[in-house]
Amino acid sequence: MIDLHTHSTVSDGTETPTELVEAAAAAGVDVLGITDHDTVGGWDEAATAAERLGIALVRGIEISCTFGEAGVHLLGYLTDQHDPDLMAELARARASRATRLLRMVERMADDGIPISHDDVLAQVADGATPGRPHIADALIANGVIEHRDEAFEDWLTDESPYYVTHYSPDPVRAVELIRAAGGVPVIAHPFTRTRVDTVTDALVEQMTAAGLVGLEAFHRDHGPDEIARCRWLADRLGLVLTGSSDYHGVGKQNRLAENTTAPEVLATIEAAGTGVTAVLRP
Repeated sequence: MIDLHTHSTVSDGTETPTELVEAAAAAGVDVLGITDHDTVGGWDEAATAAERLGIALVRGIEISCTFGEAGVHLLGYLTDQHDPDLMAELARARASRATRLLRMVERMADDGIPISHDDVLAQVADGATPGRPHIADALIANGVIEHRDEAFEDWLTDESPYYVTHYSPDPVRAVELIRAAGGVPVIAHPFTRTRVDTVTDALVEQMTAAGLVGLEAFHRDHGPDEIARCRWLADRLGLVLTGSSDYHGVGKQNRLAENTTAPEVLATIEAAGTGVTAVLRP
């Protein structure tokens, strides 16, 4: 079983990299992709755990991009973690995320929602990339909601009055950065409800011309129509189709290996990588 999209406490998951790998092993995952938001900070710990538990590790990142007024998420596998241009871009995005959370919380508090910036910071692990899920965790801790999904149905959506943008690269530029760092770019869940009108065929074509390798077709936020659209684009543009859980621990309902990637697709991803970050196998 190959699951190429998961998160740890280094971004917005609820399990440390070690705990994430342990959970994957317990779920029968053979190959795990760790793809925290805008950071490679969990790679070394996850690698140690993967070696101990005898599962393969695909080191990756999930870059938040902006196209027009909406977000596009881009997975980058097997990048060189020391590439200066990519690392600088990720650092800039992380810094912007931190100030953005403060502004969102201020808006929510002004509207009577019982939350403070300190409440949110208490939910962010040391060195982690802050994100909207940490606001949701603070609301849970304060007894306002019971699950992250409740916050994302209303208060934390892109259409919410509390939403604040943060710096993120253009998706075509992000593809170029990943490729220049020897990595393999795949659009994460391209046609979910919040992105179906954002990720146009024309955008996918532009990203493919820049070096895009695949689309994450098999995801819990994709139904038959979205999967069919991914297949059509993949056939037309020569892209691979991946499947993943987008697991966040107890923070979301997604379960490890609920969607998986075919071995031949992983082989294509490995062959497309030109950086120094190979798949780690036991």
